[in-house]
Amino acid sequence: MDIFRFEHPEYLYGLIIVPFLWIAWIVIIRLQKKNWLSFGDKALVTRLIPRVSYRLKNWKFLLIIIAISSLFVAISNPQIGSKLEKVQRKGIDMIIAVDISNSMLAEDIKPSRLSRAKREISKLVDKLEGDRIGIIVFAGKAYTQLPITTDYSAAKMFLSSVSTDFISTQGTSISSAIEMARTTFENSEDKNSDRNKAIIIITDGEDHEDGALEQAKKAAEEGIKIYTIGMGTVKGAPIPIFRNDVRIGYKKDREGHTVISRFNESLLRSIAENADGKYVRASNNNAGLKVILGEINKMNKTEIETQTFKDYESRFQIFTAIAILFLILELLLGERKSINKRFDLFNNRNN
Repeated sequence: MDIFRFEHPEYLYGLIIVPFLWIAWIVIIRLQKKNWLSFGDKALVTRLIPRVSYRLKNWKFLLIIIAISSLFVAISNPQIGSKLEKVQRKGIDMIIAVDISNSMLAEDIKPSRLSRAKREISKLVDKLEGDRIGIIVFAGKAYTQLPITTDYSAAKMFLSSVSTDFISTQGTSISSAIEMARTTFENSEDKNSDRNKAIIIITDGEDHEDGALEQAKKAAEEGIKIYTIGMGTVKGAPIPIFRNDVRIGYKKDREGHTVISRFNESLLRSIAENADGKYVRASNNNAGLKVILGEINKMNKTEIETQTFKDYESRFQIFTAIAILFLILELLLGERKSINKRFDLFNNRNN
């Protein structure tokens, strides 16, 4: 359920102009200072115009920027849910397990395996209606990123923050991801044994531990279907190394050779077959989630009782008031230093 939303979120794109306004302002100020200095010696010009304060000018411009930003938020009409109601929806429970090992940074799937996976999962969430969703991240170990929920906004928010930095234990343990998903289903607040359950595993399949097939068989015995998506190409790609978001090289082995990451298609296919699911290989043109969603929609869906906000109250007035307040402050704030700072045209105080 979304307690907060924007009625017209498309207007928020107007905030993109803010950094460009700052750049334009910096350029204007620098040109203005340059023009002043062209009249003569810097010290003399400074004494001739002693009351001009660029600090105050910057403060005035900051107030304008805040006002403009508040206006864009206001016309997007932020709203807060005011009335909850119970609704019945048909759906299944699904858990998406995302591989966040370093090999998912390989760029044979553009822009990278992990970035493409996150983008496609976000699109999948947008198409869900009555299903409940959970998110698990895994590398050498697995962790629950988001318990099973119908709050799709929360799912997208948690998904956006997923990165390879989440887990210090590197490697790829698909078995731990499946086991964690099974445990999450068992610990779900709404335990409905009749509800169909599915696990979607998105990985390059470079499994460094055994036990994945055994876990898949246990999942099948519990009525859980597993769908696998292979992220990568047959040719593979090197694993980039980043420092402060800047690529500084590629991972190398002990002999100094560049490590090439290739996905394990046979393992992912076997996992899906053992759990009555389906394997899909991703490519730059098709990440495979559309195919998986089609398979999931074929599953029998049971009714789920959820709470959602029926009525929303607009809060654009708050941001409109902020914009007006800051515009008034900008008008009241002068551009010159205090009148108490007298001219000192001919008296050099350094003497």
